[in-house]
Amino acid sequence: MIVGIEGIIERKEPTLLNLNVNGIIYEIFVSVNCSSKIIDNKVKLNITHIIREDSQTLYGFLDPNEKKLFDTVIKINGVGPKVALAICSTFTPTSFAQIVSSNDISMLKRVPGIGPKGASRILVELSGFIIDGDEDENSDASIHLEASLALESLGFKKDVVSKVLKSCVGSNTGDLVKQALKQLQK
Repeated sequence: MIVGIEGIIERKEPTLLNLNVNGIIYEIFVSVNCSSKIIDNKVKLNITHIIREDSQTLYGFLDPNEKKLFDTVIKINGVGPKVALAICSTFTPTSFAQIVSSNDISMLKRVPGIGPKGASRILVELSGFIIDGDEDENSDASIHLEASLALESLGFKKDVVSKVLKSCVGSNTGDLVKQALKQLQK
């Protein structure tokens, strides 16, 4: 799994980079926001490496919060990498967090590929989405969000998971999931 890459830009388009890393050229998809921040010929990117049956794709990010946003939204059913990248291109992570907290469907519908149903689903799924500013304040919320997504992927309903997680206390995602599973088995 590729998690970071550093190299020299061979070709740059608004949403695509060809990055030469010691003679091997990688195709990396980036958001418009990320692309506009790249001013040097040499770049170091955080990578999300998506492996599918028919392809392997690299998505690059300068901002770790943008990577977190991308990684969070692609976990939502019906949101693929293209829509997630469109979200990252349309909004900064901070503005997206504000849209989620204010439940602004009309703003989210501005993203290409997101209709009213998709916007509603995204806002419901990401009700606790927070961008890292001060690590201590937000780590609790992100741990709860990760635990919630993990439990939902196991087949538990979102409303049941959120009720159970309110009574759980843990310093990391694993502890929260273990405590929640014990309560859910009762």
